[in-house]
Amino acid sequence: MSKAKRILFLSFYYPPDLSAGSFRASSLIDAFIQSKESIAIDVITTMPNRYISFKMDAKSNEVFENININRISIPLHKSGYLDQIRSFTKYFRETLKITKGKKYDLILATSSRLFTALLGAKIANRSNIPLYLDIRDIFVDTMSDVLRNKLLKRISLPLLQLVETYTFNSAIHINLVSEGFHDYFNSKYKQCSYSFFSNGIDNEFLKYDFSKKIKTSKIIVTYAGNIGEGQGLDQIVPHAAKRLGDQFEFRIIGDGGAKLKLINKLKTLQVQNVNIIDPVSRKELKSYYMESDYLFMHLNNFEAFKKVLPSKVFEYGATGKHIIAGVDGYAAQFTKTNLSDSIIFHPGDVESFVNKLNLHLTVPV
Repeated sequence: MSKAKRILFLSFYYPPDLSAGSFRASSLIDAFIQSKESIAIDVITTMPNRYISFKMDAKSNEVFENININRISIPLHKSGYLDQIRSFTKYFRETLKITKGKKYDLILATSSRLFTALLGAKIANRSNIPLYLDIRDIFVDTMSDVLRNKLLKRISLPLLQLVETYTFNSAIHINLVSEGFHDYFNSKYKQCSYSFFSNGIDNEFLKYDFSKKIKTSKIIVTYAGNIGEGQGLDQIVPHAAKRLGDQFEFRIIGDGGAKLKLINKLKTLQVQNVNIIDPVSRKELKSYYMESDYLFMHLNNFEAFKKVLPSKVFEYGATGKHIIAGVDGYAAQFTKTNLSDSIIFHPGDVESFVNKLNLHLTVPV
């Protein structure tokens, strides 16, 4: 009998944590299990920490079948840059300790903010192990748009570029979740092969009946996910909700670093028809989706976001609900092609959002 191949799997987020990265990591592990290959996998992740307002219990060590999960306890953070750096530093150091002296046949790291990928590259180079990367975002590209402090930008971007170069040059294969990333990677990192496996739809959404909506007096527009600078909800939701009036109810489900900006803007404009709801379990989330008339998605108007493909496209698409999305570039193209009934408007364009939503309500479907 051949010896089982040992795989090290790195993901900063993992179930029961709530995030696209967590759900993707779980799906990747499930695919390994279903492959029936003779493998043993060490998963090194963190204790649930995505949202400070949503607490989930998890064991620090868990074993099932051929999967061994190690969860590292990290400092609490509120999605700010400094506290995220502290949290990741703890994860980075503890993972290096756990893996020291261990032999693996392959390292697989799934990463959006680059540094889990860097961790994989560090271990791979230390022990001469093949590295596969699953990349969910172009961090350097995003930070060049997100960073507003000119001095911080001038200092950090060259450093981040060095980290990116070292990391991606260490990989023998890179999977990209968006085909919009192709030109960026293929022009810089030619030593590895590429694949394009995007996010998908989990069975729990495919098997759920979202058509049981009870008729309500209001038109419900729901957003679920991160409330960060990347989503730019404070730039669109307060103004649009005020324009649309009491006939509409907006439900914003989630948490993140820009949540307070959204709350303050709603107060300033005295908007009464937006409810901000703390993160909920996926079971509860399905009920919120069922009650909704429209599911809302928005990305800030950054050049980097023209390449991305948000995981929400797939989750929303599984519901059969109308989707209204403020996206541009590849995300807009993908959504138009695959969800023909979706409403697309330019990010941050309140006028277009309001007009297209009102027009959709007047046109028979």
